[in-house]
Amino acid sequence: MAKPGYGKRSAPDQQARTRHDFALLPTRERYVAGFVDHLPDGAAMSVKTLAKQLPLYGQQAISTALTALSVAGHLRRVRCAVGMGDETRWVFRTFWSRTARDNEWWNTYLATEKATLAAAPAPAMSAPDMTPPPPWGRSEEPPQPQPTTESLDTDRAPDPTAVPQQRTPTPAPEPEPAPDAADTAPVKPHPSEAGRSPAYLALARLGRNDHRLALSADDCTTLEPQAAQWLARGVSIDYLTHALTAGLPAQVDSPLGFIRRRLTDKIPPQLTTENTQPATPAPTRRLLMECTDCGRPGQPEALPDGLCRPCRTTHTRNEEHTTHTADIAHVKAHMNNLRDLLKPV
Repeated sequence: MAKPGYGKRSAPDQQARTRHDFALLPTRERYVAGFVDHLPDGAAMSVKTLAKQLPLYGQQAISTALTALSVAGHLRRVRCAVGMGDETRWVFRTFWSRTARDNEWWNTYLATEKATLAAAPAPAMSAPDMTPPPPWGRSEEPPQPQPTTESLDTDRAPDPTAVPQQRTPTPAPEPEPAPDAADTAPVKPHPSEAGRSPAYLALARLGRNDHRLALSADDCTTLEPQAAQWLARGVSIDYLTHALTAGLPAQVDSPLGFIRRRLTDKIPPQLTTENTQPATPAPTRRLLMECTDCGRPGQPEALPDGLCRPCRTTHTRNEEHTTHTADIAHVKAHMNNLRDLLKPV
């Protein structure tokens, strides 16, 4: 069987199976058609797979037989895009009909299949696995518990005469040094930063990053409401700091006035709470028929008999050559029979 989405697909409205199916086809094509007709839907239809299952013919012979079956109206090969976004992939299907169909029927049927795919809802994408990794890591095996004497045989009562298992004494592990009190003590915030807002702290750190923007405590308190407006509009502390420190002049005479001007002039726009992201467009479902011989894709109207123009021309020449060869062989056999009849007794 092929992978899900690939392989054989049976066309609708076929006649019942009889002993005389494919009777008008040559021996090789009749043999391959009978085998394909009994395959279930979803079976692999590649030339390599069929050649493995039909030992009488090789891959080249199977390919030629499938081309002849396509011209006879029994099969069409298509490719269809499924999925959406980065998950889009092509699946390849071979539509099979026991009843021979003409090009008009196949074009109408494939157009119906295309409309069905376009109306079908997009497949639900599987959500990513958000489960945290186990404590031993993803690339390692989980530790297996070591069996003990008690867990090996829990159903059997203990034998009072049995000698208890001797355990090899293991050296006691060396005691680890006691951690330093400075390492275990919780980190306490600086008294000057306790209870301050993020906007105030961002302004206070400007002078530590660049001495030209050193602000006093009163300056930070004065500018704190303006900086808080920036953070209320969804920007980060790094964004605020970069906006206030980018492109500084060589000398700043009044850090308070300079930062107040930048906070006023460069304030970011207020974003609405509604979802401003554009809606994801519906995936385009495409169905293309491909040449049965060379696999070149195209619309069904451009591939009569399931063959592109070069392959159709080659197939016609091969048929004419085969017919011409058969006629020559028939004439030679007829002349030999006449020669045998005219020989003197």
